Amino acid sequence: MDERATGTDSEQLAKVYHEVAERAAKLLGEFAQHPQLAGLGDELGLAKSYMDLYGRMLANPAALAAASVNLWLDYARLWQWSWLKLLGRASAPVAVPAKGDARFKDDDWTDHFVFDFVKQSYLITARHIQHAVAGVEGLPEESQKKVAFFTRQYVDALAPSNFVLTNPQVLRETLASGGQNLVRGLNNLLADIEKGGGQLRISMTDEAAFELGRNVAVTPGKVVYQTDLMQLIQYRPTTREVYKRPLVIIPPWINKYYILDLRESNSFIKWALDQGHTVFVVSWVNPDARLAEKGFDDYLREGALAALDAVERATGERRVNFIGYCLGGTLLGCALAYLAAKGEERVGCATFFVSLLDFAQPGELGVFIDEEQVRNLEKKMNERGYLEGSEMATTFNLLRANDLIWSFVINNYLLGKDPFPFDLLYWNSDSTRMPARMHSFYLRNMYMKNLLGVPGGISLAGVPIDLAKVTLPAYFVSAVEDHIAPWKTTYRGARYLGGPVRFTLAGSGHIAGIVNPPGARKYHHWTNDALPETPEAWFESATQRPGSWWLDWQAWIDAQNAGEPKVPARVPGDGALPVIEDAPGSYARLRVGARPIKP
Repeated sequence: MDERATGTDSEQLAKVYHEVAERAAKLLGEFAQHPQLAGLGDELGLAKSYMDLYGRMLANPAALAAASVNLWLDYARLWQWSWLKLLGRASAPVAVPAKGDARFKDDDWTDHFVFDFVKQSYLITARHIQHAVAGVEGLPEESQKKVAFFTRQYVDALAPSNFVLTNPQVLRETLASGGQNLVRGLNNLLADIEKGGGQLRISMTDEAAFELGRNVAVTPGKVVYQTDLMQLIQYRPTTREVYKRPLVIIPPWINKYYILDLRESNSFIKWALDQGHTVFVVSWVNPDARLAEKGFDDYLREGALAALDAVERATGERRVNFIGYCLGGTLLGCALAYLAAKGEERVGCATFFVSLLDFAQPGELGVFIDEEQVRNLEKKMNERGYLEGSEMATTFNLLRANDLIWSFVINNYLLGKDPFPFDLLYWNSDSTRMPARMHSFYLRNMYMKNLLGVPGGISLAGVPIDLAKVTLPAYFVSAVEDHIAPWKTTYRGARYLGGPVRFTLAGSGHIAGIVNPPGARKYHHWTNDALPETPEAWFESATQRPGSWWLDWQAWIDAQNAGEPKVPARVPGDGALPVIEDAPGSYARLRVGARPIKP
C-alpha cells in the first residue's frame, strides 16, 4: 500500500473529524439556549387525535383482534415463503413495493435473502398499521385525517432503507470505506443544521451550482415595472410577428416564477415566445416584516391589476390573455371577478394551472389547517410579520416524504454524498415568505371557510367577488397525481365560472405535470370537450392523448385570438415603460435562508 496515499487519507479523515467536533460543540451550545425550546407544544393537535383513535380501537376489541390475526397470518405466510426460498423453491413474495417506490430499487432488496425478508416484513407491518388506522369507525373527520397522515409519516420514517444496518447500499459503502461515509454524513448533517439556523434544513441540491440568469431563468427579458409586491418582466420576442393580445402570467408567491423558465429545453416562457406570444411575467417579492400588513387585496391591486395597467402602457393593448399558476390562479379568479363586477373588459381569455377556486377538499394540506393550528400560526406570523418560507416548504415536502425528505437523508447523511446539482430542486429550495395579514386571510376565508366560491363570500378592495360573473373563455389544466391542488377539487372550482370552460388533465404531479414540454414526449393528458357535473363523469368520457398538454392549450388559445391580426413583435423598453433592469430581476434574486429578518 502506498504510505503517502494512506497518510493523505488519514489527514483528510482527521480534518473531517475536527470539523464535525467543532460544528457539534457550537450547535449544541446554541441549541441549549434556543428561545423556542420553552414554547414547544402539540401545535398540530396530534395528542387529541391519537387519543380519539385509541379510544375507538379499544371500544371495538373484535376489530382489533381481527387486525392482529390478519397481521399474524401474513407473517406466517412470510415464514413459509422464507423456508421455500431457502430450499431453492421459487414462490411469489408475500409483499411487494408499490410501483415507483424507489426505496427498494437496489438489487439486494430482491436478490439477498435477508434484505428481502426485512423488506417484506416492513411492507407487511406498514400495510397493516395503516389499514388498522384507516378502518377505525366513528373517528371525527379531523382526527381521522391527522392520524392517517402522521401514521404514514411514522411508517415512512421507520423504513429499513433509512438505517445503516438494514440498507444494503449503505451497508456496502460503510464496510468499503471503513465508516468514512457516516463521518462525512454527520458533517453534512451538522452543516444543514447550521444552514437552518439551528433547525434541520436538508440540502436537496448543490445550491452553488446554479445562478439565476446564468444557468436557470435565462430567457432574455427586462424588468419594465415594479411595485412593493412585484416586478413585471417583459421578454424579448423570438418571432417577427406576435398575437395582438399580450400573454400575462401570474405565478404563485409561495414559490418563485422561474419554475416556468428553468432552462431553455423545458421553459414554458421560452416556448410561448416561440409560438408568437408577447410574454409578461409577474415576479413576486420575497417579503419581510416591512410588508406584514399587505393583504390579499394588496396582491390584487399591486399585482394582477397593476400588471394589467403596466402591460397596457408597454404595448398599447387594453386586453390581455391571462395565465395563473396555483395560488396565482386563485388570485387570477379573484381579479377576473373584480373586473367583471366593475364592468371592465380587460381580459380576452384566462388559463388556470393547477389552481384552486374551491377549497372544500384540499387534499392532505387540510391536515395542517384547522382553528387551533391557524391560531398558533397567526401568533408566530404576527411576532415576525410573515410566515417563514422554510416552514411552508417543510409542509409541502411532507406530502411526499419518501421522495423529498428520506431519499436525501440516505444520500447526504448515510451514504455521505453531496447532493446532486438539479435545477428543479434548486428552485424548490428557493423558499419564499408569506406576509402575515395576507396568509391569515387566505387560510381562513378560502381553506377554512371556502368562501371564494360563494357569491359575495369575500370582498377585495371593496368589491364583492362572484366567480359566476366571469363569462370569458377559460382553460383549466390540472394534474392527476397532484397532492397540493387535487384535480377533482380544481374541477369543482372550474365550474364556478360563468363562461365556457375547457378542462384538461395532465399526467404526473403539481410541477412535472405542468412543466412538460412537447419535445420531452413524457406522460400523457386527457381532454374532454364537455364539462359534466362531476369530475368522475368528466374522466369517464375523456380521451387520453400522448405527450404534453401544451399543444392542446396552444390550439385553444389560438382559437381565442382568431379574427385578430398579428402585429409586429414588441421589444421591451420600446413602449411607454422604460427598462429598469435585466431579467430575472432583483426581486427574484433575493434568496433567503432560514434565519429571520428583524423588523
